[in-house]
Amino acid sequence: MLTLEHTLSFEKDGFVLIDDYFSQEETALLLADLENNSRIQDNKFDMPDADGRSSKLSLWGGISDDIFGVVSRLPRMVNGARALLREDVYHWHSKLMFKEPKIGGAWEWHQDYGYWYNDNCPFPRLVSGMLALDDATLANGCLQVLVGSHLAGRLEHGRSGNQSGANPDRVNALKERLAVRPVAAKAGSMLFFHCNLLHSSGPNNSDLPRRAYICCYNAMSNAPFGGKGHGKPTPIDMSTDADLKGSE
Repeated sequence: MLTLEHTLSFEKDGFVLIDDYFSQEETALLLADLENNSRIQDNKFDMPDADGRSSKLSLWGGISDDIFGVVSRLPRMVNGARALLREDVYHWHSKLMFKEPKIGGAWEWHQDYGYWYNDNCPFPRLVSGMLALDDATLANGCLQVLVGSHLAGRLEHGRSGNQSGANPDRVNALKERLAVRPVAAKAGSMLFFHCNLLHSSGPNNSDLPRRAYICCYNAMSNAPFGGKGHGKPTPIDMSTDADLKGSE
């Protein structure tokens, strides 16, 4: 489902947004499971921002046995990551992000590789696919990206609230040179983004939730040294669209 234009945009900007990557029926299946999935609900934890408001995360390393594990193995996900990294990939980790109405907090400006560098991946050759499970808007705290910032390389990160944020002086210098773009997206949209892309999000000041599923892939040649890292560098056993519909 990715075109040459998509891959060129990713290389230039550090991200690519694709509408209707998942149908409304498929998104509804995921939301229905989310509400009843005790593994996900019981393992949510708070990530307070600098103002004390908190988003919630549920994160896991291995490919799960539920409908979200099916999603992480779908050809449209795996082949999308392969096309952008130009080689085979393996599952790094998956997570669900929850921004509850009125109380969901912000995410500081950061790079994912800023978190993962100490997992000993030699290169920034990881990509994340974020599936919007709800419409994402400025009001409910949609993602914001600094266009082209992946080309700046890895920035130092430090603590901000309970989060890790990129060096603010570096971020401000880049914001003077690069565009900040809010990524408003309809439910079912997919945002693939580079692990060095600077991104953040505002708090959820709306009456509606913002939930997203994020699946991260690492290039097979980029497995960490020293026994660290997430996931296991093994080939992904692909699922099918029929498996997704059969998970309801």
